[in-house]
Amino acid sequence: MTATQTVGDYDPFDPAVMADPMPYYRRLRDHDPVHYLQKWDAYALSRFADIWHVLEINDGTFVASEGTLPAATVLARHNDGPVPDPPLHPMPFHANFDAPVYDEVRRCTAAPFRPKAVGTLAERIRALANERLDELLPLGRFDLTQDYGGIAAASVVCQLLGLPTELAADVLATVNAGSLAQPGQGVEVAQARPGCLDYLTPVVAHRRAATDTGALPIVDNLLAYRLPDGSALSDTEAAVQLLGVFIGGTETVPKIVAHGLWELSRHPAQLAAVCADLEANVPVAREEMIRFCAPAQWFARTLRRPFTLHDTTMRPGQRIISLLASASRDEREYPEADSFIWDRPIPRLLAFGRGQHFCLGAHLARLEITILVTEWLRRVDHFAIDEAAASRPPSSFQWGWNSLPVEVC
Repeated sequence: MTATQTVGDYDPFDPAVMADPMPYYRRLRDHDPVHYLQKWDAYALSRFADIWHVLEINDGTFVASEGTLPAATVLARHNDGPVPDPPLHPMPFHANFDAPVYDEVRRCTAAPFRPKAVGTLAERIRALANERLDELLPLGRFDLTQDYGGIAAASVVCQLLGLPTELAADVLATVNAGSLAQPGQGVEVAQARPGCLDYLTPVVAHRRAATDTGALPIVDNLLAYRLPDGSALSDTEAAVQLLGVFIGGTETVPKIVAHGLWELSRHPAQLAAVCADLEANVPVAREEMIRFCAPAQWFARTLRRPFTLHDTTMRPGQRIISLLASASRDEREYPEADSFIWDRPIPRLLAFGRGQHFCLGAHLARLEITILVTEWLRRVDHFAIDEAAASRPPSSFQWGWNSLPVEVC
C-alpha cells in the first residue's frame, strides 16, 4: 500500500491487494473493521473477534447460496433481498445450501476425515514424505512447495478418492491452475471445475457400476444419498461434492509446510529450538505455521436476516466477506502478530474457519503438516530458500507461495 492509498481502496480483486494484502488488512482492522464495499454491496470484516462471532452463528442468518468464494461477476449482481438456496438440480457444491442439505451431504463425505480414520493414514503419509525426500535430496535443488509437500498431499487425496497415486503430479497441476485469477475478476470456480471433474466423475461412475466387494465410502455415501425431493445425485453432481476434498486437500498443506519451513530457516534460534525435540515441538510450531502461513484470504456469506455489528446494520441480500488472513494477523488476538514465533500460545485459530463451514480436512491437514515438517527436519540439516525465485501468482482468495525453490546441503 502506498502513502496515498486508504482503507477505501481495499478491494479483494484489486491487483495491489492481490500482490500484498497485509497493509490493507492492518488499516481495516485499525480504522474500519466493518468496511463497506459499495461496488460489491458487501462488508469486509477484518478483526479476529468479529469474525469469530459471525462464523459461530449457524441459525440461517448467513448462508452461502452465492458460493463461499463468489467471483466478481457474482458479487456485481446486487440483491434486493434474501437469496434462496439454489435449485436441487443440477446440484452445485453442497456448501451453497443451508441445512439440512448442507449438513447431510457433508456427512456423506466426512468419514475419512474423522480423527480415528485420519490416524490410520500416519504411516502412509510418513512413507510418502520419505519417498519424496529420497528422490529430491540428491538433486540438491528443487521446489519445496510443489515437489515435496505438493506431491505428498496430492498422493493422499488420490488415495482418499480412489485415484491412482501415479496421477498425483497431474492432480496437483490441475488444482494449481484452477486457483489462478486475473485482477478484477477473482477465481472463476466454474472454469476450474471441468479439469477437476475429469478426474472425479469417472471415479463416481466406476463406483456406481462396481460389482466388486470393495468400498469407497466417500463416494458410496454420495451415491446412496437422497435429496429432500427423493432424487439421487447424478455422476457429475456427486463428483461436484468431492471438489472441496480434491482442491482443499491438495492445495493448502504444501503451502503451509513450505512457508513454515522458510520461516524457521529465517529464525535460526527458533529452528534450533524446534529441532531439539521434534516429537514435542513440531506440533507446537505447526499451529504457528497454520496461523502465519495459511494461504486462504477470505470467504463470503450472504445475509438472509438483518445483522448489526459495530453499530452497522446489514440487510438481507448483502454479503459479508470474512478476512480470515487478516484475523490471523490481528494484534488484538495475537501480540506481535506480524512476527513468526514458533511457540506462541494460540488458544483460538480461524485459519480453518469456524462453525458450520469449519474445514472438513482440518485433522488430516494437521497430521500432514506435522509429518512433513518432522521428516524434513529429521533428514535435512541445512537448507536455504532462493527468495529471488520464490513466487506467488495472482489469486484473489489465497496468498500462498506456489513456488519456493530450495537448496539443500
